[in-house]
Amino acid sequence: MPKYLYYAIFEPEDGGYNVTFPDLPGCITCGDDMPDALYMARDVLEGWMIGVEDGSEPIPSSTEPANIIISEGSLLIPIEADTGLARIKFGNKSVKKTLTIPFWLNEIAERHQVNFSKILQDALAQYLGLDNSQLKH
Repeated sequence: MPKYLYYAIFEPEDGGYNVTFPDLPGCITCGDDMPDALYMARDVLEGWMIGVEDGSEPIPSSTEPANIIISEGSLLIPIEADTGLARIKFGNKSVKKTLTIPFWLNEIAERHQVNFSKILQDALAQYLGLDNSQLKH
């Protein structure tokens, strides 16, 4: 997948920063300080661009920095996103699921020191006809 470069506007607020991308409507984040805001800007840009790549919308072009107007005290910072690397990062990220099972079954499973996450992953893969060897535990 390609790399993208878009300019973000970092607006100071209460010791942190609000971050917007003029070329990407709805691509907004914030950070408690500059390092956090930079991290969050890249993270939101990667997620936004993955959504565009997977959807039917065209990829917006990036405006030249000289054509972006910012308010006094704000900063214009280029942010790069590599969606290939981001897909690997997001693809291996675990998500928390809340579920319920009967009390008696939970008691027996805990006595046997069952790894609930692994069992659920294996069962879902089998149910969906996926190859377990490709799963990461």
